[in-house]
Amino acid sequence: MKLSICTISFRHYLYSIDQLAHFAKDSGFQGIELWGVHAKNLADDNNYSADWLASYGLKTSMLSDYLPLEASYPVMMEEARHVSMLAKRWGTNKIRTFVGKEGSADTNEEKRKELTKRLRILCEFFEENGQQLLVETHPSTLTDSLPSTLRLLEETNHPALRINFDVLHMWESGVDPVAAMKQLRPFISHFHFKNIASREYLDVFAPHNVYAASGSREGMVPLFEGEVNYNEFLEEALANGEIEASLEWFGPNVKNVLKQDADEVKKVASLVKVNS
Repeated sequence: MKLSICTISFRHYLYSIDQLAHFAKDSGFQGIELWGVHAKNLADDNNYSADWLASYGLKTSMLSDYLPLEASYPVMMEEARHVSMLAKRWGTNKIRTFVGKEGSADTNEEKRKELTKRLRILCEFFEENGQQLLVETHPSTLTDSLPSTLRLLEETNHPALRINFDVLHMWESGVDPVAAMKQLRPFISHFHFKNIASREYLDVFAPHNVYAASGSREGMVPLFEGEVNYNEFLEEALANGEIEASLEWFGPNVKNVLKQDADEVKKVASLVKVNS
């Protein structure tokens, strides 16, 4: 089990990347999922790279960005080249993005075909650079449901296209995340773990709220205290070997919650290993 913190969890805190690396190391994490905004803001400082992170015994598990699939082709490719360069600098071959800005039910066939075409072009580019493009299962995108995600994989039909499986958002779509994981498992390269007290609070993860410093955090709970059964999920996910995942926490007391959740995840992983 390889666990990472997400630097996006600290977006409203006054911590340096050095402090985050210290925290990740001291809290038993193996890596850092670097938010694209943070990678871009560090681009001019040559002191920070994969080698620097390795001095803490850590790796960059993924660079999480938002590639502009709906922009003009030159703009899209320029951004892809920039992100690819940053990923190489930080020593990761995994680049995360979203597909579209509308849910699958609201995306007409012409728009879906164009997005899929763009996605294939990006996959070809990243494959040439030894990298993978991970699309995240997320509401208001073409991967907002299991059927649409499977369809997108089939339509794109490219080996560089992979899945960042967000467990909560897959559960939010109305399917059993364990069953969904089993169907998508051949394509999953990373997981996002977070939880919620009940469905009525799911709106707290809407981008306009979760990215706002003054946004509501009501309903956000530690990993093993919410509606999604992570004991069950982890037992199934780890049954077939090691996985890589990031703990996403957008609420208060970020260090304490992440450390607590990491300790609990490691306990479950140890039990699975003993019983396997």
